[in-house]
Amino acid sequence: MATTPYFILSPNTVLSLIGIAHGPDKTLPNPADDWRTATVDVVIPAFNEESNIPLCLAALARQTRKPTRIILIDDGSRDRTVEYARTFCDLNGMDLIAIKRAQSIGKTPTLKRQSREFDSDVEFILDGDTVLESDNYIDRVVEELYKGAGIASACGTVLPLRDRDRRAMLDTDALRKFLGAHPEATIYPKVGWFHHLQRGITDMYRDVLYYFLQKFVYLGQVTFFGSILNPVGCAVAYRRSVLKTIVFDRYEPVLGDDLTNSEDIFIGFAMNDNGYRNIQLTDVYARSQEPEVGRVPGQIYLWSSSFLQSCYYFDELMRSPFKSLKRYRRKKKEAAVLAAGLEDKRIHKEQYRQPFGADYTREYGRPIGWVLFMSAFEKVAFPTVLLIMILLELWEPLAITLAAETAVSTAILVTVAKGHRLEYFFKSLLVMPLRYAVLLFDLVTIGRFAADLWFFRNRRWRK
Repeated sequence: MATTPYFILSPNTVLSLIGIAHGPDKTLPNPADDWRTATVDVVIPAFNEESNIPLCLAALARQTRKPTRIILIDDGSRDRTVEYARTFCDLNGMDLIAIKRAQSIGKTPTLKRQSREFDSDVEFILDGDTVLESDNYIDRVVEELYKGAGIASACGTVLPLRDRDRRAMLDTDALRKFLGAHPEATIYPKVGWFHHLQRGITDMYRDVLYYFLQKFVYLGQVTFFGSILNPVGCAVAYRRSVLKTIVFDRYEPVLGDDLTNSEDIFIGFAMNDNGYRNIQLTDVYARSQEPEVGRVPGQIYLWSSSFLQSCYYFDELMRSPFKSLKRYRRKKKEAAVLAAGLEDKRIHKEQYRQPFGADYTREYGRPIGWVLFMSAFEKVAFPTVLLIMILLELWEPLAITLAAETAVSTAILVTVAKGHRLEYFFKSLLVMPLRYAVLLFDLVTIGRFAADLWFFRNRRWRK
């Protein structure tokens, strides 16, 4: 989740407000393919996930849609991840293909190999530390994925995996069977109370951030543009053929496995650049383990640097706002042709339909490019302005800005958090200092990216 509008009084917030007020494309979709017949492979990348993999598989076992294959890719773990996964699946009648690597090669090669080595219609990526909270999660994302040929990825709403969520999983028969066979196993990370406290701080911060982003910002983007910049990569369904041809077959000859520091961001940008869409659902949920608070800067660096790196690779997409007039004229001309009855004899209707291909993007840009341009502006400008205020000791304007921003962000969060408004009111206030610290930390990311690009000429970016 790299495209955070750090200041809520921001261009992207305005875009989301306009999108929600505007409403979705009113075209009634008439898909060519039936989502019910689609084959689904679940690919689980994992690294030292012995405390999480039983939960991940237990949630998978109760899904209303059963996958064709479950493929566990153990990326050089030094714990009992594979052993526990095999035992769990044997006890619960689940077919598992376990691939254990001697050394870690990263998540990007994992996605690439599975998109080429198997023939499923849908490649569902489920991280080993992620739990599908909604029993119909896979069903819903596959259903939405097939509502248009231009939809390349679909994900649900992702929130932090808390201790209470782990305890709730103990009620599942599948997990009880496993724990009966492995009484020494634990569904909690094997760390002390101080580490649990650090993770609790991160959970609260990320809970507020994710809820605001997905229930307001991303919702507005999907409503307005039919897409977000990139899917949330821990629990996402891809059209396998598009993932293979649009991303890996096209970019591997140039970049190899060195895409960016976070593969889901690069993939999402590549989909948008070629006219495909990334959608997010608000009615199904997954929960993913967050890092301890001391590791948050490292993760933020990966996400933020990947966003900047993807802006560099897809600069034509980022320039879309400057091509808006040209795109508008083309659209008017097409509308005139349709009105004359000379075209559009398509049987299969689709919302947010647009031409495929990066050549079109270079010529006309994409509507979603507005989000990318605004996000890049915010990521660079806002930390810089905040730093200038501090260096010039402009304390009164700084205090007014932060107070106003805090008030507006909390008001929006409380509005969208139906049923939990009081809880999110206090959470929002508590995490504000951490949010502004993260904002300033992004200056480190910007500096590192600029050095990679212009001084060291190091573009071997890879998670």
